[in-house]
Amino acid sequence: MIIIIFLSIIALSVGRYPIHPVDVWGTLARQLFGVETTVSSTVQTIIFDIRIPRILGAILIGFALSVSGAAFQGTFRNPLVSPDILGVSAGAGFGATLAILYSWGSLGITVSAFVFGLLAVGLTYFIGNKIKNSGEITLILVLGGMLVGTVFTSLVSLIKCVADPYEKLPAITYWLMGSLSSIQMKDITMVLPCMIIGIIPLWLLRWKLNLLAFGDEEAKSMGVDTDRLRLIVIICATFLTATAVSISGMIGWVGLVIPHFARAITGPNYQKLLPVSILVGGSFLLVVDTLARSLLSMEIPLGILTSLIGAPFFVYLLSHSRRGWN
Repeated sequence: MIIIIFLSIIALSVGRYPIHPVDVWGTLARQLFGVETTVSSTVQTIIFDIRIPRILGAILIGFALSVSGAAFQGTFRNPLVSPDILGVSAGAGFGATLAILYSWGSLGITVSAFVFGLLAVGLTYFIGNKIKNSGEITLILVLGGMLVGTVFTSLVSLIKCVADPYEKLPAITYWLMGSLSSIQMKDITMVLPCMIIGIIPLWLLRWKLNLLAFGDEEAKSMGVDTDRLRLIVIICATFLTATAVSISGMIGWVGLVIPHFARAITGPNYQKLLPVSILVGGSFLLVVDTLARSLLSMEIPLGILTSLIGAPFFVYLLSHSRRGWN
């Protein structure tokens, strides 16, 4: 937690409009405790209307994606699983592009992305439930997620083909690359309840995730209803992922890479893995977002930076996957 606070102070200070840390502390003291300062109104506006919403958004989105990735990796017993394995990101992407195409506004984009993200996972689970007797349920769900994701990705491409190339298409393309440039405090207050709903069951059931990682037979022998537990995990992780994607766009690799960093610190025990994933995920995306708006004169989409960081780690992961991940 101390690390996140330290990184937040740095994020408040740096950017295309640098602010001295003394002015940052003065602005916070004035707003929170009524202390009189000489900080200008411009600095206050930048801190409270622009940077604090971005910082909170980065922390929440980072923890949501990393926790979802950790939960899915344990549920599917596969270290290469990410939160979009069941098609949630593709569904959310379609919902957002549809909203942009018809000019539904920022609220419409968020709601549409969230709804279609949940719909995509619902379709995946429906397909898996219908044909689960023909094979292992986890494999069926993964294949169903690939199918649903492909369909929604194709629909996104179709919308991009018919969109206005001068207005709608650039907005769609930029959203799909992920960014927090337009996030506001109202977005935080809107998605926070959904994230709380998603994280509480995972937090309470994290010890059962340890059993599920050993396989269905071992978990059932210890009295765990694996089908119900898997459904709860999928619903909660999907809630977290859909909520994150709905306000930030497509940010890849966080849900794949961060759980492995957390696992390297704590080991595979989910009692410790989930809390550390929250802290590491939030810190990671906060650092990436700060770099995205500070490195160049123009803002770099988050999806580009997370991919540049995640791809080398993915190569390392593939080369060591045969050695196990527990």
